[in-house]
Amino acid sequence: MRSHWISRFACGGVLGLLLVCQSAAETFRIATYNVENYLDQPTETRREVKSAAAKAKVRESIRAMKPDVLALQEMGRESALLELRDSLKAEGLDFPHWEHVKGYDTNIHVAVLSRFPIVARRSHTNASFLLSGRRFYVSRGFAEVDIRVNDRYTFTLLAAHLKSRRPVPEADQAELRLAEARLLRARIEEILTANPQANIVVLGDLNDTYNSPSTKLIVGPRGRMRLVDTRPAERNGDNLPNPANPNYFPRNITWTHYYGVEDSYSRIDYILLSPGMAREWVTNETFIVTVPNWGQGSDHRPIVATIEATDK
Repeated sequence: MRSHWISRFACGGVLGLLLVCQSAAETFRIATYNVENYLDQPTETRREVKSAAAKAKVRESIRAMKPDVLALQEMGRESALLELRDSLKAEGLDFPHWEHVKGYDTNIHVAVLSRFPIVARRSHTNASFLLSGRRFYVSRGFAEVDIRVNDRYTFTLLAAHLKSRRPVPEADQAELRLAEARLLRARIEEILTANPQANIVVLGDLNDTYNSPSTKLIVGPRGRMRLVDTRPAERNGDNLPNPANPNYFPRNITWTHYYGVEDSYSRIDYILLSPGMAREWVTNETFIVTVPNWGQGSDHRPIVATIEATDK
């Protein structure tokens, strides 16, 4: 098994006769990436297919983080996912296992690529909710799969792409996003109620900032069911706490999305961990991928978190 390793050797002796060593810990990487209209043919509402140059830049970003499990948003039809998978394999990254979620939106989809076996599939393709007396569907659905890393470690992955902040005539965009978030949070609590120690990663494009109602709802209230925000940042040397208030996030660079209409940058992509899985989180190997001309591939930047493959 190709894997990432963190060397942790704690060796010492008693009168030169006793040597105790702790072996290296096996780790793996989980990533999420909105690949911005990765289409191999026009759709009803999205007319341009992904160019060869844009696809190459997407692959460059993926190779830079070397993920073992990758959640994707704005993926086209199944054939587009398999094209990306085959192209990555030709460049040295093999993902034999995959999931493609066909939600209410027929143009773009949520998907998962994995080096490790997917041992259970419970993706949500028809989730719906009532808003002002009208029924709506979660546009892209939710991916839900169980992934077995090794004989000792399995986790549940929930991937989402919530309603964008673009206004729509049917309803208020923030209320739609909050309703989708409420369904996702209900599923998280269902899993954690059955097993408070469950290993869960919730990731994807949540389409709003950390302090927004929809993101706060998914993270959850303080307590045993609150998710841990891994908050990947650029590896540019910023490592000091916030000088104004140590309780605030550090002032490092964490934006993941560029919005051209406002010429703004914000953090709307997340990797969130259940309390049980957060115990295995490797903080110094969690980061935002930075490659030159990243915007040629997508208006989002990918993020990656590293996990030790042993329950603690």
